[in-house]
Amino acid sequence: MSEPNIILAGFMGTGKTVVGKIVAERLGRPFVDLDDQIAARAGKAIPAIFAEDGEAAFRALESAACEELRTPRGLVVAAGGGAVLSARNRTALSAGGMVICLEAAPEALAQRLGEAPGRPMLARAAGETVAGRIEALHAERAPAYAVLPFHIDTTQLEPDRVADRVLAISADLPEGAYRIPVTVPGAAYDVLVAEGILADAGYRIKRAGIEPGRCTVITNPTVASHHGETLRAALERAGFSPLVLEMPDGEAHKTLAIASDLYHRLAAARASRNEPIVALGGGVVGDVAGFIAATWLRGVPFVQVPTTLLAMVDASVGGKTAVDLPEGKNLVGAFKQPELALVDPDVLGTLPPVEFRAGLAEVVKAGIIGDRVLFERLAGDGPGSLAEMIADAIKVKVDVVQHDPHEMGVRAALNLGHTFGHALELLSGYTMRHGEAVSIGMVAAAALSEGLRLCPMGMSELLRDVLGRLGLPVSADFDPDAVLHAMGTDKKRHGSRLRFVVIEDIGQVALLDDAPEAAVRDALAAIQA
Repeated sequence: MSEPNIILAGFMGTGKTVVGKIVAERLGRPFVDLDDQIAARAGKAIPAIFAEDGEAAFRALESAACEELRTPRGLVVAAGGGAVLSARNRTALSAGGMVICLEAAPEALAQRLGEAPGRPMLARAAGETVAGRIEALHAERAPAYAVLPFHIDTTQLEPDRVADRVLAISADLPEGAYRIPVTVPGAAYDVLVAEGILADAGYRIKRAGIEPGRCTVITNPTVASHHGETLRAALERAGFSPLVLEMPDGEAHKTLAIASDLYHRLAAARASRNEPIVALGGGVVGDVAGFIAATWLRGVPFVQVPTTLLAMVDASVGGKTAVDLPEGKNLVGAFKQPELALVDPDVLGTLPPVEFRAGLAEVVKAGIIGDRVLFERLAGDGPGSLAEMIADAIKVKVDVVQHDPHEMGVRAALNLGHTFGHALELLSGYTMRHGEAVSIGMVAAAALSEGLRLCPMGMSELLRDVLGRLGLPVSADFDPDAVLHAMGTDKKRHGSRLRFVVIEDIGQVALLDDAPEAAVRDALAAIQA
């Protein structure tokens, strides 16, 4: 059965078409403009239908088009401003999906519509202004709009933010929550960002299409002590029977030996192929649990429930899973897309401040890669909310992942700062936090970019300032020769050449193969404590 339609209704000028196209693109669904469909079938433009055949003829065509939407077809539809005035039309549209009314203040509508050319319903009597006609027609239609179940005021919102709210409503999420769809070859899933969603995890997992029954939760003792009971209770309320397996905390335990121990415990429990694995924890737990889910019985369903900021904006999205070897980080791994990722900002209340700051490095990275506005907010007064910041960072990664799900090209941009950072992590014996290493690595990448004249001068200083104000390190004490040697084990190299992500400007990065060693050494000197 097809997914329910999403129908955007409301007065002209509220953004139905613009927002509808954004929602359709994010969901990977077809977009239908009901007025365009009517015009195509009539063989004439809407003003011509009104002028030649009259409003009654247009409304008849409109009702027929609404009736066709009585069956769910997975469409995103922008309905004309008058489509929901008829109770029969409202019933037909609601039968096929979810009807969401977009609203705006009449003065905002007047500004957006201007002189409103080509809009028959705004034809004015002598002496009547466009604003006056809009206000009168808006008041006339308000009772019909009022009975629609969902409303979004678009007066002060950019179209992308309206689309965020439409997607949240379509997933039955509250105000201030986000639904971020991910579509890659062979997989489609949602990342849901909402305060308190951990307590709703069982319902959300079931809604994602996973049948209740036995499941395995992989976590660590620290996370389990804070959030394990909340997740267990949520799973049991939805009909799941969780088996909780704990692994030691920390990057040093992201190993094949730990994976082997988990395999044996799954075998002892006779875990079967249809039983999902739920990762409750930070990036280490997510990586190991994802690797287990990709390889146990050749693959079982997987759900990400990240509990650190870094994992929320990075490791929980995109399907990359791995364990480390003594020779380097993430050298043994697999791609495993989750069925669902549940991101609850509330759980960050138990996260040590130093770990939260480490996660902010990945948020800054997202801004540098693809969201200048996010970066400027971090450099200024901060984002509107924690959930908004997390969602904006996730959307950057989702956009990159969807264009390159298996890291064959543009996805490598997500490794900004990582070529330097992973080497620093390795040399520290993984006592340096990943986010801290990435922070230092981004400054080095900016210095490398400056040295090669790829970005405006002052980029590395800008990053030092922003990262430093967020409490992140921008330098370290190390042996440059040792770092260069450690870089040689990095899995991101191409043959004997190292691949660097360089910065061209905030919001724009590029890939560089085989930077001159002298330039790399100069960049390392820029981060030497």
